[in-house]
Amino acid sequence: MSEQPPTEPTTPAGGAETVLKRPRRQKRSMVSRVVGVFGELLITAGVLVLLFLGWQFSLNGIMLSNQQASDANSLSQSWASDTPASEAPAPAPSSAAAAPSTFQYGEPPVLATPGNTQEFAVMYVPRFGSDFKKTIAEGVDPRTVLNKGGAGHYGTTQMPGQVGNFAVAAHRDGWGSPFLKINELQVGDPIYIETQDGWYTYTYRGSEYVTPYGVGVIDPVPQSPGATPTDRLITLTSCNPLYVASERIIAYGVLTDWTPRSAGAPAAIAGLVGA
Repeated sequence: MSEQPPTEPTTPAGGAETVLKRPRRQKRSMVSRVVGVFGELLITAGVLVLLFLGWQFSLNGIMLSNQQASDANSLSQSWASDTPASEAPAPAPSSAAAAPSTFQYGEPPVLATPGNTQEFAVMYVPRFGSDFKKTIAEGVDPRTVLNKGGAGHYGTTQMPGQVGNFAVAAHRDGWGSPFLKINELQVGDPIYIETQDGWYTYTYRGSEYVTPYGVGVIDPVPQSPGATPTDRLITLTSCNPLYVASERIIAYGVLTDWTPRSAGAPAAIAGLVGA
């Protein structure tokens, strides 16, 4: 067979040469453009949220924890320097005329209410970590108190050692997460509160969960409006569950001991105090 010569391009009727062209892209509708832009914004927002969470739970958390340890040490050291070296512990006297005290060193002293945002106590909770120590400041405003990584005192509640309810709040996730392990407390766990007068030892008794509006937990007798208190309680409040905060987790304790500064810190936290 003889080789066929290339076929000349054909010309349609009318003399116009056929030319191959790319198909035209259809223009996107306004709705699809809006959806696309919105999707990109969502992706960007998601990345920013992840970066923020990384900041909160890593670098920022470490910085706040270190600052809290420094602030707690400064408070302890300032109180220690204000205590006369010659002062000796004085156990409560026993007298037939006086009712016996519940505590070895007598009735615990009660601080005057501090000024707003003033740091007046240090909290130690071994269950939260062997090196756990956080300052307690007056007020529960997130910006001026809680976001600094420590705990805040509900101003309407009692002070450490006072009959009634000493109630404090702290973040559970973010801002140093001081109450991250509040759900891990076990009955009998000690909670130590240090002030200029000494150390108040509270013993954990139990927990409950309430709505964000369950303010009855900070009453002098929790959940019993108008009742007359007889115990010296501590109440820890924080958000629950983690990262959602649709409710509040509440931990209760009762004062079981108090130690004046002149007697030295309780053995369980002696290595942490002012160090």
